Amino acid sequence: QVQVVESGGGLVQPGGSLRLSCAASGFTLDYYDIGWFRQAPGKDREGVACMHSSDDSTVYADSVKGRFTISRDNAKNTVYLQMNSLKPEDTAVYYCAAGAGLLYCLDQLGYDYWGQGTQVTVSS
Repeated sequence: QVQVVESGGGLVQPGGSLRLSCAASGFTLDYYDIGWFRQAPGKDREGVACMHSSDDSTVYADSVKGRFTISRDNAKNTVYLQMNSLKPEDTAVYYCAAGAGLLYCLDQLGYDYWGQGTQVTVSS
């Protein structure tokens, strides 16, 4: 069974950090481009960070550059999103997704597998 499961969300104070995990089963993540997306209440889902499988190149949304880092551990078939210096506007449900051979990996079109999401709340 193909499955993608996020974890690691929670409540954190502004300026704090969280690390989200995205574990895959039923397929091998290192053959896929991986994206992290988020959706805040009343807003469209947006791309946050992504990594191409071909060369591990990464792309970040301007709003998270310098604060978020995407990485993968192929041995664990898991992708991570390290989030530092969190702001209240980072509050959202965060999703990871896997797709093959994507040209624009921050665009959610083309992704084949999606997780159920994990809530991140940044508040004092």
